Amino acid sequence: MARTPSNMLALGTVAPNFKLKDTNSNNEYSFEDLKGSKGTLVMFICNHCPFVLHVIREIVMIANDYRVQGIGVIAISSNDIEKYPQDAPELMTEFAFKNKVDFPYLFDESQEVAKAYDAACTPDFYLFDNQNKLFYRGQLDDSRPGNGIPLSGSDLRSAIDALIYNRSLNEIQKPSIGCNIKWK
Repeated sequence: MARTPSNMLALGTVAPNFKLKDTNSNNEYSFEDLKGSKGTLVMFICNHCPFVLHVIREIVMIANDYRVQGIGVIAISSNDIEKYPQDAPELMTEFAFKNKVDFPYLFDESQEVAKAYDAACTPDFYLFDNQNKLFYRGQLDDSRPGNGIPLSGSDLRSAIDALIYNRSLNEIQKPSIGCNIKWK
């Protein structure tokens, strides 16, 4: 299992817009369509990565906790489905149903969105403020498959709380670690 860190896009970067198909609804959405009134969480995930499988329940809890507080939540899969057919759109729909993912799970077939965000791994987290500027990028928490540290979502939850409640956030942020995005 590869351990690829986030590229750590510069804070303040404006969210790249996109138009992608949601595998849950079959609708196409842009960043503008899905952004929240207080901010937007964009996550790069996939169906098969052990790091994503390790954190998916916490991701869903965070989405459920913060969408009602004005945070838009978007998941994107950008993996090459020719080499990794387990990440195909129809299986994304099954994955979302099985894991109770009821926020948009978008398919980035061209991989242009992952490149625009400088995404490197799954999971990779980007939190944008209500002006679409990058406020946080990094890890969910210190838990990894097999390291014995329980999931808490503490790093991401602290960042979202700081955004919602207008608190300062440490600019030193730990990168996420996961499987590399499967490039074409």
